[in-house]
Amino acid sequence: MEQNDKKSDLDNILNQVFFGKYHCIKKIGEGSFGSIYKAEYNGDYYALKFESIEKGQNLLENEALIMNYLKGPHIPYIKLFGSTSEYNILVMQLLGRSLETIFEERKKFSLKTVCMLGYQFISALEYIHNRHILHRDIKPDNFVMGLNSLSQYVYLLDFGLAKKYRSSTTLKQLPLVNRKKLTGTARYASINALKGYEHSRRDDLEAVGYVLIYFLKGRLPWQGFTAKNKEERYKKILKKKMEVTPKVLCKELPKEFEHYISYTRNMEYYEEPDYEMLKGLFNSILIKEHSKFDYIYDWTTPEEKLMRRVITPKSELESYQNKKTTFASYKHFYDSREENNNDKTIFLTLENSRKNLINSYKNNTNGNMESNNDNNIKICKNNKMPQPEDDEGPIIISRKKNLEPLSNDDDDVVCCTSGCMIF
Repeated sequence: MEQNDKKSDLDNILNQVFFGKYHCIKKIGEGSFGSIYKAEYNGDYYALKFESIEKGQNLLENEALIMNYLKGPHIPYIKLFGSTSEYNILVMQLLGRSLETIFEERKKFSLKTVCMLGYQFISALEYIHNRHILHRDIKPDNFVMGLNSLSQYVYLLDFGLAKKYRSSTTLKQLPLVNRKKLTGTARYASINALKGYEHSRRDDLEAVGYVLIYFLKGRLPWQGFTAKNKEERYKKILKKKMEVTPKVLCKELPKEFEHYISYTRNMEYYEEPDYEMLKGLFNSILIKEHSKFDYIYDWTTPEEKLMRRVITPKSELESYQNKKTTFASYKHFYDSREENNNDKTIFLTLENSRKNLINSYKNNTNGNMESNNDNNIKICKNNKMPQPEDDEGPIIISRKKNLEPLSNDDDDVVCCTSGCMIF
C-alpha cells in the first residue's frame, strides 16, 4: 500500500513537470543523491533519477547538462531534465546492471573480462577528456552495462561531480592547486586526489587502474580501515596507497597492470595521456592469453553468446546517440504559493544554448556585448509557460540567476554560483 502511494506521489510530480507523459513502474536504484525509477512513456522505457532539492546538492542539473554536452560513445543519452519545488528529475536511457552489482554476485572477474572492460573504460575517458571534461568519481557503481542489443557495451554514469578542466578554445588547463578536500570515492581515488590536489586526466586514469585490480583480486589493500571520522580514514587510505608499490599491488597479475599503475601514478598534472598505449596494454594481454575481444563476459548467458554481434551496426549506435533531449527546468513554477511577476524564464534552443547563455549573462549583468541571436530568446512572465514541443527539437527552459564567467579565456562556458556548468 505504501509503495503504491509513493508511486502515486511520483506520478503527480511527473504530471507537474512533464505533463503526465511518464509513468513510474518500480524503483531500480537508490543512493545519496536520491532514487532511480524505471518509467514508461509511449511504449518505451526510461530511467528517472530524482534528487531532493532539500538536500541542497543540486548535482543532477550539472549531470544533465554535461551528459547532454558529451553525447557520444559510452555516454547514456538523456531525454528530459526538469525541476519542481521539491525535486530535480532527469529522464535518461534505461541501462542494465552496474559492474559493482555484477561483481558482488561473482566476487571476481576473469582476466579476459577485465581486459575488455578496461579497454572500454579508457575509451570512455579518452572521449570525455577530449571534450574537456573530467569525471572525478570513477568507481564500479558508475560503470553500467547496456541493455538488449547494446548489452555488450559499457556506459559511464553519474556526472554530478564532473568538471571542465580546460578551455575548449585555448586548451589552457586549470592551474594546479591544493584544495585539501577529496572529490570522489576514497577507495579508488588517485594518490594526488587524496592529497587534495586539483584533478586532471591522470587522476581519472589512475582510479580506473584500481577498479580493474579490484575486479581481478576481489579486494584492495586499503579496504576495511576503521577510523573516528572521514578525515582520519582518508589519511589511512592515502598512507597505505603510498606504501603499496605498483609491483606489490599487481603481484601475480600480468606485468601490463604494473605498467599501467606506474604510468598513471607518475604522470604530470598537465601531461597528455597516451590513451592508445594504455588500451594497447589490455589488447596485449588478450593476445598473450589467446583470447578474442568478442564482448563475451563472465556473466554472458548462452543465449546471449549465440545472439551477440561483435560489432553493432553504425546506424544502430547512431540512433541511440542522437536521441532528442529536452531540458524543462520548471523550478517552482507549479508552486502557486511562490508568485513573482519579476521572474523571467529564458527559452533556449539546445543548438544555440552556448551563445544564448552567454548573451543572457551579458544582458543580466549589463555586459558590453549585445546578443547576436535575440530571436532565439523568449521571455515568459507571470508564470505562464507553454508546453515544450518534443517534435520541434530540444529545448532548454532555465531560470539561472547570478551567472558569472568561469574564466576570462572561456568564452564558451557560463557557470552559476552553485558550481554547475552550462555548455
